[in-house]
Amino acid sequence: MTETTIEPYATKNLDQDGSAELPWSRALDAIVQDWPTANVTFFLSTVGPGGRPHSAGVGAALVDGALYFTSGPDVRKSRHLAANPVCSVSVRLSGIDVVLEGEARRTTDAATLEQVAAAYRDSGWPVTVVGDAFTAPFTAPSAGPAPWHLYRFTPHTAFGVATAEPHGATRWDFTR
Repeated sequence: MTETTIEPYATKNLDQDGSAELPWSRALDAIVQDWPTANVTFFLSTVGPGGRPHSAGVGAALVDGALYFTSGPDVRKSRHLAANPVCSVSVRLSGIDVVLEGEARRTTDAATLEQVAAAYRDSGWPVTVVGDAFTAPFTAPSAGPAPWHLYRFTPHTAFGVATAEPHGATRWDFTR
């Protein structure tokens, strides 16, 4: 896993108690430090064609500045993303809760699949690339049966609420 290069173009302090704006680096450092060593679950939220929301835990990986996750092709989250790529990803990290809003699109590039598979293997999930998807001897029940598709999440906006000193709440915007 490598450091990300994504940087917000604008920030807004959301704290109502006078705390300073949180730097994006605090959220990013927490993601880098907590994944994959801590027991961290990323939650993906999608919306179905009828407007019904759906949330599920996903195994995420930060690789070369991008957040990736997997999902079986026939599970609800994959069907929702095929119809509407807009989604959010939330995670509780050491000292900060983060919600990312953006889009997720399936990735089938062989080099990217191999690079992300290597990151997953380094984290303890013995995944292999088969064609344009992943397979492994085990996965999370919410992922559905193998093969699993790889999705790249691109954030538009993020929100951070510090749960440890220094406290604060901040919105980061990544698109103009």
